[in-house]
Amino acid sequence: MKYTIFGESHGPAIGVVLDGVPAGLELDLEAMAKDLARRAPGKDGLSTARREADKVNIISGLFAGKTTGTPLTLVIQNSDQHSGDYEALRWTPRPSHGDYAGFIQSKGNLDYRGGGHFSGRLTAPLVAAGSVAKQLLARENIWVASHISAVYGILDRAWEDVEELRCAASKPFPVLDDAKGEEMRQAILDAKNALDSVGGAIECVVAGLPAGFGAPDFGRNVEGIFSQYLFAVPAVKAVSFGAGVGFSYMRGTEANDPFEIKDCKVVTKTNHAGGINGGITNGMPIVFEVTMRPTPSIALPQESVDLRTGEEVEIEIKGRHDPCVVHRAVPVIEAAAALAACEVLGL
Repeated sequence: MKYTIFGESHGPAIGVVLDGVPAGLELDLEAMAKDLARRAPGKDGLSTARREADKVNIISGLFAGKTTGTPLTLVIQNSDQHSGDYEALRWTPRPSHGDYAGFIQSKGNLDYRGGGHFSGRLTAPLVAAGSVAKQLLARENIWVASHISAVYGILDRAWEDVEELRCAASKPFPVLDDAKGEEMRQAILDAKNALDSVGGAIECVVAGLPAGFGAPDFGRNVEGIFSQYLFAVPAVKAVSFGAGVGFSYMRGTEANDPFEIKDCKVVTKTNHAGGINGGITNGMPIVFEVTMRPTPSIALPQESVDLRTGEEVEIEIKGRHDPCVVHRAVPVIEAAAALAACEVLGL
């Protein structure tokens, strides 16, 4: 499958076109709605106050509840826009947003309201597309699950099996250790009260991918395929597989994954490689962690420039913004991972 996301944060609607969806998939719209509800804001003081129903309207590619094999088009209406909040920022790009880069690329024709096409609002259709991918993977007994692994240096405990990760996903704040989760929540609230923001990380697992898919070279390397999908998620600034940067602290005797036979299958006793060797799946769960930057929209004064005059100016960002995007991004990362896994398998 290939997907194209369309729309802007403050436009009439956003959506996604999925091309190459196999015919005959009985689409579970309730499961899709649950994933979208996990991403939705406005439930507590940890996220933006913007409230959207995020109801998906399917306008092509589905008949009598099953996919037809033609392009599947999913549309979500926007209804809670406060576009006036952004008028003052039309000519003064917000630091670390896509404003300036987008302004240059569009030759000055960027939709600046709420970040336009660069907004985190566009992750809603990505989650909808990922739900379709998850349902295709489930037919192959492949599961995607994740948890918040860190917020502002506060770490969740290590996971033990995929099922507990799937259970964590049902929590309002998806962590394995609820006590650590409360510390993370407090760090987010502290940042919010200081008119600031914090970053964090999400660990994701794709379990059930068979060995032998992928290749060492460009375009077919499994780490490369996953990274391309993950870096398309706003705020993702780093991706690491398995032990990741931890490899720099190890010797080979610590880093290697010894083989063994278990239930008549070749497996490894550890999974420091994160399920991938030589760019090819080795049959172990694919494990990766994404690092997400602090939300660039903070209420404190920041330095910018006026693109009309070339003068340096100070700006203050108004409107509704997340003091941390990590907890809302968990289903987004799962969606990107599911779409990547479908590409690896050729689904």
